[in-house]
Amino acid sequence: MSVLKFDPHLAPSASVPDFAALIAKLQSLPGSVLRPDSVEERPLYGQTLYIANCALDTVFGVFQAYIFQDIVDKHYIIALAHGDILHADQLYTRLHSSCVTSETLRGCDCDCVQQLEGAFKVISEKKRGILFYMMQEGRGAGYVGKARDRMLVQASLDQLSTFQAYAAMGLKKDLRNYDNISQICYLLGIKASFVVLTNNPDKIEALRAQGIQISGTEALEFEPSPFNLAYLTSKAASGHILKRPAETSVRRAVPPEPVVPFKPHALPNARRFIYSASYFLPVKPVDEDILLSEQQFKALFKNQSIDRYMAGPKPLVLGYQLIRDNRFFVKINTKNLTCFKRENPHDPIVDLLTTPYWFRVHVYYDVVTSQEFVVLTHGNPKQQDLPVVRLHSESLFNRFPLRSVDNRDKFKKSVKHIVSYGVGAILLLYFDGRGAGFGAYATDLMLSETGEANSSNEAYKKIGVSYDSRDYDACMLLLRQHIPNEKIQMIMNSPTSLVKKKEYAAALDANRIEVDNWIFLEEHEISDHSETFRIGS
Repeated sequence: MSVLKFDPHLAPSASVPDFAALIAKLQSLPGSVLRPDSVEERPLYGQTLYIANCALDTVFGVFQAYIFQDIVDKHYIIALAHGDILHADQLYTRLHSSCVTSETLRGCDCDCVQQLEGAFKVISEKKRGILFYMMQEGRGAGYVGKARDRMLVQASLDQLSTFQAYAAMGLKKDLRNYDNISQICYLLGIKASFVVLTNNPDKIEALRAQGIQISGTEALEFEPSPFNLAYLTSKAASGHILKRPAETSVRRAVPPEPVVPFKPHALPNARRFIYSASYFLPVKPVDEDILLSEQQFKALFKNQSIDRYMAGPKPLVLGYQLIRDNRFFVKINTKNLTCFKRENPHDPIVDLLTTPYWFRVHVYYDVVTSQEFVVLTHGNPKQQDLPVVRLHSESLFNRFPLRSVDNRDKFKKSVKHIVSYGVGAILLLYFDGRGAGFGAYATDLMLSETGEANSSNEAYKKIGVSYDSRDYDACMLLLRQHIPNEKIQMIMNSPTSLVKKKEYAAALDANRIEVDNWIFLEEHEISDHSETFRIGS
């Protein structure tokens, strides 16, 4: 076989290419996100690609959100900047990993949402800082790994720690990677040192290993609850700087029913879905309405009438409501009850402060999209029941303490409808932007904010995606696993949204699911299944 050899005498007369110039032309410059050459430019450095930016109006002031994506493992990183990040000598900084259970589903079995909102508060008070929000659920193991951890820990009644559960599954205790942080700092032109808001020494070492200067740390610690005490205790034992788990008088709570772990398996009638985990999630009550069974209600007010707690200038209970299946909503005044607890810690009424709505979480891995599907169920449906069902699309920005949280409010209303009826399910769709993904959603906001598009419909045309890309057929396949018959009550935002979603109705029909009652969030009050209501004077 002949071999071609390079003959310099046959080369073009032009000079040898200037490789330094070629590299310089290819490379994004420091601060290129803030000083782009054109509106189409999307700087890339390392494995970190800039996607879009937009302003977020939070309860702690305006933050500028810069959205990046790791082109290797595809997770998003949102850099939320407040104040002058370019000329500050020091920035208050938080590296925060996503937690869908506490930040979207209102779960109270960890302290993640408290740390998130606490970091926003500190950065706002200091008037300069940046919060890096990373899509690294379950310490980087993903929601399947996190959910199986929760299932094992609950099955052991907290005798097994989260780190022991990870080890039993063959996982490292922490699989997160922080390489994107230094690359984002390069693209944003940040040179300041960091005061890191964290309880985790490993994050400090990870930042220093990237050459980022650390000028200090501040802890973000909160009082444990009965549902996260075991979790926080295990974090403290693993090296996190946490004092309160060892000092608290809070008692651990256990799930309402035994949790039986199982091996992942494909659904017989929908083999694209691998049923991966199931466990109980304590969900924060809505509107301060605490759910009690008839037995719980009678036991709580056996010795002291509920009227006693409704009386006086600072009532602890504002009212109570008898709802379907002889259950009760007891409306509390959280502020008054918290003050009362300090002087009367053993009064059984104070337990209402930590009485959640219990939902069971079911996690599925989809081999078609490589995404997780999450279904929350409440109650044990009987054959004659008509479960209240909601398909709820994710909104990452609504995980933050924004002034307007429409998506979060819709979730709360849906939870209230389901709990009020007593039986139901919420299927969470992770695909932000009506199924097109978070990158498309963020680009939509940027185009609208800069005036390049007058509406989301126009923005989506510029992006090149359809109005609705959600896979409703997949949703209905999963819902069929959790309803006792073919009849349900379906929660929708409005009649208009139903008209727009033709694929939604087609999927219901194709999967033989009959909607006996439509519940539109913009029209209904949460009292459809109540019988009596009494308000304190």
